[in-house]
Formats: sequence, structure tokens, C-alpha cells
Amino acid sequence: MFEKITQIFKIKDLRRKIYYVVGLLIVFRILAHIPIPGVDLQALRRFFQSNELLGFLDIFSGGGLSNLSLVMLGVGPYITASIIMQLLAMVVPAIEELQKEGERGRQKINQYTRLLTVPLTMLQSYSFLMLLVRSSGKGGGPAIISGLTPFSLITTIISVTAGTVFLMWIGELITEKGIGNGISLIIFSGIVARIPTIIKQIFALWDSAQIPTYLAFLAVAIVVIAGVVFVTEGQRNIPVSFAKRIRGHKMYGGTSTYLPLRVNQAGVIPIIFAVSIMLFPNMIAQLFTAAKTPWLAQAAQNLTMIFQNQWFYGVLYFVLVVAFTYFYTAVTFNPQTIAENVQKQGGFVPGIRPGKNTAQYLHRIMNRVTLAGAIFLGIIAVLPIVVQGVFHIANLTIGGTGLLIVVSVVLETMKQVESQLTMREYEGF
Repeated sequence: MFEKITQIFKIKDLRRKIYYVVGLLIVFRILAHIPIPGVDLQALRRFFQSNELLGFLDIFSGGGLSNLSLVMLGVGPYITASIIMQLLAMVVPAIEELQKEGERGRQKINQYTRLLTVPLTMLQSYSFLMLLVRSSGKGGGPAIISGLTPFSLITTIISVTAGTVFLMWIGELITEKGIGNGISLIIFSGIVARIPTIIKQIFALWDSAQIPTYLAFLAVAIVVIAGVVFVTEGQRNIPVSFAKRIRGHKMYGGTSTYLPLRVNQAGVIPIIFAVSIMLFPNMIAQLFTAAKTPWLAQAAQNLTMIFQNQWFYGVLYFVLVVAFTYFYTAVTFNPQTIAENVQKQGGFVPGIRPGKNTAQYLHRIMNRVTLAGAIFLGIIAVLPIVVQGVFHIANLTIGGTGLLIVVSVVLETMKQVESQLTMREYEGF
């Protein structure tokens, strides 16, 4: 392994790309530690500890949200815009046609995604700032943010929007001129940057009597990481054969290949959807707990208590993740289109008639494969709840979503590095 790393840095072009990516990620981490004016960081951290949604969103901001920095929204609005464009492709024929136009259509969709990111960033930054202002000073505590005049509010929104657009540009530069997916690497760097803080907390609360618990936790963590790698790389290969065709004096086709169907086709998107649905009723209920109407206040308190029940929360969370996994896979995987493309290229699945029968076969296989992926994502989603319930140590937890992102980004980046080595006649990892 060390020999391979040495070979990577011996290649000038590859070495320059790695330095380029690291340099841009350092710029991002610097921006993530520059807070907007008037923020009480201690009050902000206490507020984050009491709100699970913000902790989840902080993952996609790369840690900038917990510091209320200039890049506090990170690439979250860009990810939201990408999801919206994917969903619109199902109902807007013009966008669906753009998806079929190849590189040119993809560039247009990317441009629309960038334009949609700007108003989404402005809306999200305004909503979050208003949430902090209304939550400031509750319970006699200090204000989270102070001195927010209309002028400073407008300038802050513009600054945060510029920060998100800048990160979006950095991400595209990394994708274009570096190694790996830029947006994924930005999220990855934010998650990895927390590791020193977590280690510091563990040593600060070290208890020698808890050593067996620490060892058991380490064993569970290793098994979980291995499972994430196994499922992330897992796929069902559908054999596809191509008939021989004669054009002029040349013969084409007559080859066999396979169509890979990934177990985790949806990535972390179902978890994002499920968290949004899960935390929305609780946030609405908290707004009405102080209502003057007795029955409304009582109903809001009851709803809040229900969602504070870990068993109810975990079971509902698991079910929603499984349901959204099927939904998002249906959005992104169209067996009818794939069957048509295979048929146009003279291909067929052995034993299955081309066209409608092939589409039905792919749909049936994808449903079975997705079941394993959906259960896997559900387990990953509720993993922190299970770990906390078993080990009963606040500073020991396995963030399933963050772990899934880290593993996926590392595997994707390693594949790109391996392809660069292969092009230069080196053995891969």
C-alpha cells in the first residue's frame, strides 16, 4: 500500500491534482471558521445540541452551520436544487428531453441547477437566521445572535449566498481539474474535520472502568464500516448479449456484457427525505406549545412527547427510509428506458424477449435488489439511536449517514486514482 502511495506522488500530473484538491479544501475549511458578526458561539452550540435536524444539516454544510460561518449552508442548497431538478424531470417533458441529449443536455441541467441554488440559498439563510433570532434568549439564556438590523440581515444573506456559490464553484473546479467529485469531497472534508474534536472529547471523559465498552464499540464500528463498504460496492449483474450485425464487409456485435444494478441505488437521499418528514411535525408542534388555546397547546405537547419516544421515533424513521428508498429508486431508475436503449443497440437479456418483457424483468429484479438496499439504509439511519441505547455513553456514537458518505467518497476517489494509475501502466490498488 505504501508503495502504491509512493507511485502516486511520483507521477507529476497526479501529484499536482492532489495538491490542487487539498489546497481548495483548505480554503473551504478556513471559510468554515469565519463566523458572521454578532454570534454567541457557546449559545449556538447549546442550541444545536437540542435540535437534531440542525445537527443533521450540519453534515451537509461541512461543519459551517455549527459555527454560523460565511459558508454556513455549505453545498446543501446545491444538493436540494439537484434533487428538485431530478424530480422535475419526471413531470416536465422539456427537462426529460434534456436528460436524453447527452453532454449538451447535462450541461444545461447543471446550469439550471446552479441558477436554482441562488434563490434557495437566500430563502434558507433567511429562514435559519429568523429561527435563531426567535430562539435567542429563551429560558433566560444569552441571545444566539444580536444586533441583526434589516441592513445587516440583507448583507448577511448576500454574504452567505456568495459563500455557497463560491463553494459550488470550488466543487466544480475539483471535479474538473482534480480527482473525485468536488461536492462530495467538500462534505467529506467537513465530516472528517470533526474527528479530532471527537477524540478530544473521548480522552476528556476517559474512564478506565469503561475500557470493555470502548473495545466493544470499536469492534461494532469495524463491523459497521465493513458492512457499509460491502453494501456500497454490492451490485447485481444482469447479462446482456449483442447479436452479430454485418455492415458492409465488417461484422459488429456478437459480444456479451452485463448491466450492473447497484444494491444502494439511492445513496443517502432517502435519509434526507425521511429526516425532513420526521422533524417537520415536531418543529410545528413546538411552535404551538405556548398557544393560548388550551386544546391546541395540549395537542402540541402530546405530539412532542410522542416524537421524543425513542422507540416510536426509531421505528417510524426506519419505515420512512425504506419507503423513500423505493420512491427515489423509481425516480432515478427507469427500466422501460433502459430496455429500449438495450434493444436499439441490438442487445438482449438471454432468455428474455426484448422490449416490454425485458423492462418487466429489470423492474422485478430491481425491486428485489432495492429491498436489501432499503433495509441497509434503514439500519444506517437508526444506528446512532441503537448505539446510544446499548453503550449509554454520550460521546460514543456512530453517525450512520456521515459514515456512509465518507465510505462512498473514499471508494469513488480510490477508483479514480486507480484509473489514473492504470492509464500510466501501473497496477491498481
